[in-house]
Amino acid sequence: MPAKTLTAKVAKRRDLTDDLFLLWLEPQSGGKFSFKPGQYCTIGMEGILRPYSIVSAPHEECIELFVELVPHDLGGNLTPHLHTLKVGDSVDLMPRAKGVFTFDANFKNHVLVSTVTGVVPYVSMVRDYMHRKESGHKFFVLQGASYYDEFGYCDEFSEIVINRSNEIELVYVPTVSRPHEHRNSMWHGERGRVNEIIEDWLLEMEECGELSREDTLVYACGHPGMIEDVKARLMPKGWDVKEERFWKK
Repeated sequence: MPAKTLTAKVAKRRDLTDDLFLLWLEPQSGGKFSFKPGQYCTIGMEGILRPYSIVSAPHEECIELFVELVPHDLGGNLTPHLHTLKVGDSVDLMPRAKGVFTFDANFKNHVLVSTVTGVVPYVSMVRDYMHRKESGHKFFVLQGASYYDEFGYCDEFSEIVINRSNEIELVYVPTVSRPHEHRNSMWHGERGRVNEIIEDWLLEMEECGELSREDTLVYACGHPGMIEDVKARLMPKGWDVKEERFWKK
């Protein structure tokens, strides 16, 4: 483990499903950790370091993470260790955040496409935008998952849409790719993989005047296959696409 690391303690934990969980980390010993919305931190245990996008906005006290467990037999290295963490346990934290997958204010419309934990940088961007009381931009969050209980921030986005529409213009479109499975029996929303619905959705929004290719930036974060498919579908048709590529295990 590199010598220059901070220690961060688990201040809170919440399990969403058997393999999805949220951690809130608090840097110790007066360690200061600053970042921009959309950037990632690098944490470690047992000599293993991995990058994780940050859910929380810079003004929040703890570093919030949304983690998917990848078992050892499927190539997981760090997440099996993180999955054992309890409140009060510690991890190593590199002192500097990194990444250029950040909000670009030069565009009016921001289409934020993700799969499961790929939504993380978008939560940070939206929270920070609201905290700073910014205006003049529109956010369209499209999130795909196999099952509806994997939408870790569905309630937060839905509350923003319902109760805070006067502060931020935000549309949230979650979609499940396995709608006919029993686990999704309570789901009544969009169906299909997010990368397969994005093209028609953008065309519909363009035709009704909600956005245009000239003033829209499409962000893609999550499974590498989803990112590549979104790029292949949209970029030849003139859409600007910004991607986050690292894959966390």
